[in-house]
Amino acid sequence: MIVLGIDPGTATTGYGLVENKAGRNSIIAYGTIDTRANMDMALRLSKINRDLDDLIIKYNPDVVAVEALYYQKNAKTVITVAQSRGVILMTAANRAVEVAEYTPLQVKQSVVGFGRAEKAQVQFMVQKLLNLKDIPKPDDAADALAVAICHLHSYKINSIYKGGY
Repeated sequence: MIVLGIDPGTATTGYGLVENKAGRNSIIAYGTIDTRANMDMALRLSKINRDLDDLIIKYNPDVVAVEALYYQKNAKTVITVAQSRGVILMTAANRAVEVAEYTPLQVKQSVVGFGRAEKAQVQFMVQKLLNLKDIPKPDDAADALAVAICHLHSYKINSIYKGGY
């Protein structure tokens, strides 16, 4: 199974591809989709759509796992992240790729074992769980890898519960 984890954003959308073969997770690729602050919002969203579509075509993931929107004090940030998430969900749906959504609390619980873990703890565990030499950079890409790992953990638990895996 190949999971494309996404940490949505308008300026920076993190992505991370993780494959599970025979119960072992390995990294395929990770990085960011970046847009310039001076770009019109419609053009920024279009770039996220195009670049994400290219990733889906290239890697053919079984699932796109997206971090769910969580409350922030800055309403403007919530709106732009929500727009980015909408584009991400639409792009996956247009390619008929299953979408799974996880809250930051669920991701932290799954990757670290503690829902209120600090960002550094999550990044450290992503490094260890994927057997990487260094912590993946930038932060948005590491967060996306954590979302992908969360989905694989969730999938495994659900499969065992249903008698599979």
